[in-house]
Amino acid sequence: MLKGQNALITGASRGIGRAVALELARQGANVCFFYAGNNVAAQETLSLLAETGVKSRAMKVDVSDEQAVAQAVKEAEADFGPFQILVNNAGRTVDKLALQLSAEDFSAVLDVNLKGAFFVTRALYRSFMRQKYGRIVNISSVAGLMGNPGQAAYAASKAGLIGLTKTIAKELAKRGVTCNAVAPGFVETDMTASMPKAALEAGVAAIPAGRIGRPEEIAALCAFLASPAASYITGEVIRADGGLGM
Repeated sequence: MLKGQNALITGASRGIGRAVALELARQGANVCFFYAGNNVAAQETLSLLAETGVKSRAMKVDVSDEQAVAQAVKEAEADFGPFQILVNNAGRTVDKLALQLSAEDFSAVLDVNLKGAFFVTRALYRSFMRQKYGRIVNISSVAGLMGNPGQAAYAASKAGLIGLTKTIAKELAKRGVTCNAVAPGFVETDMTASMPKAALEAGVAAIPAGRIGRPEEIAALCAFLASPAASYITGEVIRADGGLGM
């Protein structure tokens, strides 16, 4: 479905980002991905991508650095050509009650989760306009829709990402570019693995489906939104949370 297309994914060395990269590759897309610093995990993702037979590349990029993003995107486009797909997945969290959360912690989370998505989107903006085609998928969170105690910075960043999604969708709709957000609930990632057992069990108990999700399930949704089949869907926020937000 995506054969011949080029996809840029941020935060794809592991977790949801890796699953998205592999799913897009299985559907024929060439994949360039940014990662923050885990070289071992990035190489693992690159090895898995190589098995699919598509062109792939890993680039170590701090998405919160505007100039680094601009340079990395320029280099990636010189290597791959224009990108038709962008998945903004890079994220971090600092979990503390708002009273204990420092201004520095708050800014650090927003710099990656929100400003990072803005910087990468803006770097590809003109290219999408010239092509009159593009698929942008932003990975938000149910925390951005519902809030979550102890995650003031994370929830704020993911809520802001929804506002960014809708704005970009309206700006580029007439150019054949869609922009949507996926809002996962509890998913099997390093983030949930590091949660206290009691907190995780309480979270799962609140999910009607009775389990946490798998990265591959989020990836399948992202792949659909990144495909030509999703051409009439834009500005949407789609939950993938096992019914948690009902």
